[in-house]
Amino acid sequence: MTKLTFVRSRHPLSCVAAGALLTVTLAVLPALAVAQSAARSAEPVTLNFNNAEIDAVARTFASITGRNVVVDPRVKGTLTLVTDQPVSRAAAMGQFVAALRLQGFTLVETDGLYKVVPEADAKLQSARVNVQSDDDSNLPSGNQIATQIFKLNFESANNLVPVLRPLISPNNTINANPGNNSLVITDYADNLRRMGRIIAAMDVANATDVEVIALQHAIASDLAPLVLRLLGSSSSAAPAGQADTSFKTTLIAEPRSNSLILRAANGAQLALARSLVARLDQPEAGSNNGAAGNIHVVYLKNADATKIAATLRAAISGSAVSAGAPTGAPGTAGGAIAQATTGGQIQADVATNSLIITAPEPQYRQLRAVIDKLDGRRAQVFVESLIAEVSADRAAEFGIQWQGPLGKAGDGVIGLLGSNFGTGGKNIINLAIGGATGAVAPGRGLNFGAAQQTNGVYVLGFLARFLEDSGSGNVLSTPNLLTLDNEEAKIVIGQNVPFVTGQFTNTGGSSNGSVNPFQTIERKDVGLTLKVKPQISENGTVKLAIYQEVSNVLASSVNAPNGPTTNKRTIESNVLVEDGAIVVLGGLLQDEYSGNEEKVPGLGDVPLFGNLFKSEARTRKKTNLMVFLRPVVVRDAQATDRLSMDRYDLMRAGLEAAQPAPSRLVPINEAPQLPPAPPRPAANGTPAPLLAPGQ
Repeated sequence: MTKLTFVRSRHPLSCVAAGALLTVTLAVLPALAVAQSAARSAEPVTLNFNNAEIDAVARTFASITGRNVVVDPRVKGTLTLVTDQPVSRAAAMGQFVAALRLQGFTLVETDGLYKVVPEADAKLQSARVNVQSDDDSNLPSGNQIATQIFKLNFESANNLVPVLRPLISPNNTINANPGNNSLVITDYADNLRRMGRIIAAMDVANATDVEVIALQHAIASDLAPLVLRLLGSSSSAAPAGQADTSFKTTLIAEPRSNSLILRAANGAQLALARSLVARLDQPEAGSNNGAAGNIHVVYLKNADATKIAATLRAAISGSAVSAGAPTGAPGTAGGAIAQATTGGQIQADVATNSLIITAPEPQYRQLRAVIDKLDGRRAQVFVESLIAEVSADRAAEFGIQWQGPLGKAGDGVIGLLGSNFGTGGKNIINLAIGGATGAVAPGRGLNFGAAQQTNGVYVLGFLARFLEDSGSGNVLSTPNLLTLDNEEAKIVIGQNVPFVTGQFTNTGGSSNGSVNPFQTIERKDVGLTLKVKPQISENGTVKLAIYQEVSNVLASSVNAPNGPTTNKRTIESNVLVEDGAIVVLGGLLQDEYSGNEEKVPGLGDVPLFGNLFKSEARTRKKTNLMVFLRPVVVRDAQATDRLSMDRYDLMRAGLEAAQPAPSRLVPINEAPQLPPAPPRPAANGTPAPLLAPGQ
């Protein structure tokens, strides 16, 4: 064995950089070089670099480790690296990487190649990725950069990011993946090990297990909101704009077993909840171990007290009869039930919408379980209906009439010759008479005629009439209404029109012969009527009992002697509709055609020439009427609020678009508008006013 010592020199050496002193013990026997390669890699080295260039030091460590080292061109500067005692080659490599880290550089390993790069770029070039486990031996040495994935079991990844971000190097990263609740951290290996210990300490279950507390005296549905309010959990809320991922104490009443289901945020909340329940679960004052005579008041939230009272009496009466309970033994359970039935021990107080129940504790608990189910918030149904009516009318008329004398005998006419048709209104005879009296009123369309003067009066002798008429109508009605489940609702949009039902004249009872006529009148709604009674099934299907009517007064019969005539279209049906689906209730597709022709026999059939001796009129009328309906189930207050605000904003937009155009000549340039939608109720439950002050 030979000891080789390289002394510092002004000129570079063949194996080390200038300005460095390296003492290495090597084997000089060529025959033993291969056999002793492993032993040579474990031999200690002594480092003495003083202000040496980084790239030169990197080449030296390449020869020590036997691996290629690439230095990024942006890595510039010198470093000082001195060891007082010989150290292992791995320790020397660690000191080299630590010295690089202090100057903002680092060493990354990729496929057996070492690269010296700036620290900011290391996270993009490091190939080491480790998934968190109990063993972190896969991580590189402490001063090398790697990426590690931490999977969380309890805590939210988003909540840990702001806590861990200050503990990570500024040039490295931490990211949260909400999909699988994990953290991806790229940093130095020694810091990753520290992050692992911090995350393990914070990723613990805060909430307790679910616990069921059986009650002996109190009612679960009464006790649950009281205990939850005392615990203060109902007032906690997340800051604005942030998701509330913290654990909360949850307390739910289970009426069937009269128990409370508790899941506390921590052990202290669990102990406090148990203590409160134990103190409040006490028998009522004055009760004698559940004996009859206890009076309870139950305030209802949604249901009608009168209806609930009648339902409970019927249910208790039916159960007592079916069980064959005696009615004359008040000391028994059957007697208590009968007493509650026959004695009227379930009464409704309409003013407070509450029930007054006189029953022992076991029966009262049974009644409360039924009341809690019946007093739930009922769903509502918003019914949108659309009535579309499209009509088209067309008419065409053509006719020629003429009239003339055949001769004269003195001043009298001895004969007439011509055609006279009544199609399209007045005939030529009436028009001629009207012309003689000065009241000529030709019909509609193009009228072409000739008149002759007789005794100074012009009399119509020839008339040709051409008419083509077309008309169309589009009526669209969209009545909407909101109603409770299984409750009928009605909306009427129209007029209340009087109809004469009788006339009487009384002339015989008066001595002075005065007449006292009078009429009896009945008023009826004419317009649009919609009556709906929805019933929601468990699977979301809505059954609708519908009555829809569209009626109007015929304009030509307003002043008729027998009273006005109404056009009426009615649909009455029961249908099943899915929530939010559109169903067609029914409709009318009507196509009418009528034709009328008047002609002179024989002459009117002559081709082309026969048109001078005939008159023809044709009309066609098409009517399409369809009724569509769409029910939307509204199950909670939030859905009702969203629906109401959507319709409110729709109306505001329509009114804003209908504002009058500015005008200086007509100074009224503003129409009434709906105010902006009111804000949501405040924390204390006080609703905001619909209209702002002064509106």
